[in-house]
Amino acid sequence: MSNLFWPTEAQMSRLRPYFPKNHGRPRVDDLRVLSGIIFINRNGLRWCDAPNEHGPAKTLYNRWRRGSGNGVFARIMVGLAAESTDPKTIMIDATYLKAHGTACSLRAKKGGALAKSVEQKAA
Repeated sequence: MSNLFWPTEAQMSRLRPYFPKNHGRPRVDDLRVLSGIIFINRNGLRWCDAPNEHGPAKTLYNRWRRGSGNGVFARIMVGLAAESTDPKTIMIDATYLKAHGTACSLRAKKGGALAKSVEQKAA
């Protein structure tokens, strides 16, 4: 896929201090996982729709969930904003709304209020 996002080495070197320290087993490559998380969030996809280049969807989800709970992503945003000498507001809009498939249907069950009002208007 040509639309995959891969941070440069300079960008990763700025982000590495915010990642948690490794305890025990070595973690999966931070570059690959961060790229997958950004790809999913940028495109509003489900975790299972992550491209294979980013690794297993379960790994991406687990790292996103753990990083969100530990405040990793919040520290990254605060830290990067503090590096700037120009004070400005940084906002991320993560609004994603998905209606259920039955939300577009106005059919009511037999005897429902909507069915009765439609019958009354037809008469």
